[in-house]
Amino acid sequence: MPDKSRIIVVDDEPDLREAVAEYLAQHGFAVRAVGDAVAFRAALAEGAPDIVLLDISLPGEDGLSLARFLRGAHGQAMGIIMVTAAGEVVDRVVGLEVGADDYLAKPFDLRELLARVRATLRKVEAARAAVALPARPAERIPFGPLTVDVAARKVLDEDGAEIALTAMEFDLVLAFAERPGRVLSRAQLLDIAHPGGSDPFDRSIDVRITRLRRKIERNAHAPTLIKTVRGAGYVFDG
Repeated sequence: MPDKSRIIVVDDEPDLREAVAEYLAQHGFAVRAVGDAVAFRAALAEGAPDIVLLDISLPGEDGLSLARFLRGAHGQAMGIIMVTAAGEVVDRVVGLEVGADDYLAKPFDLRELLARVRATLRKVEAARAAVALPARPAERIPFGPLTVDVAARKVLDEDGAEIALTAMEFDLVLAFAERPGRVLSRAQLLDIAHPGGSDPFDRSIDVRITRLRRKIERNAHAPTLIKTVRGAGYVFDG
């Protein structure tokens, strides 16, 4: 893990923001702390961080909007940890859907924050290494009319153009492509999309599958790639 990995803390609570920034700095990170989206975008223009610790409830543009922007602009080259108020289950699930790598509910222990930051940094480094590898034909898996490029972590359409997917969506596609004809339960898919088992709401996988279908199916209302098996889960029948 490189020294002085860069983190931007985005939170409108000054005391919490300063405490988090100081704690992470004490553990070897280069930290910038800002209180809203305007200040964050200004900080981002000065240099992209490795990880953003992003509060959902910000004044003006909220954290969910910023997360969407970051994933669109930086892909998986940047880690995003969302921070939610206690009990905001819906916001937490939506945060994961827009591409967050992890989440924390306030109030949180700073030691837990540090562990999650380090885990997310490892994921970011792995994603960067995967993107840097040249794609090889043997690492491409047919997925109906699409192609899954395992090394580059991309899904390509029939013309070879990349389909924009979040990391979780790619993991779901890869899971189906590697297991044609096998029915995967919601619990199995949730573990694949968010390993670690920290999200107990297995019905949220239905939302993820619905959004994924919109991106990869010719007709999301009559899917031919990822089919529903009533009472069991989902299947790619090849």
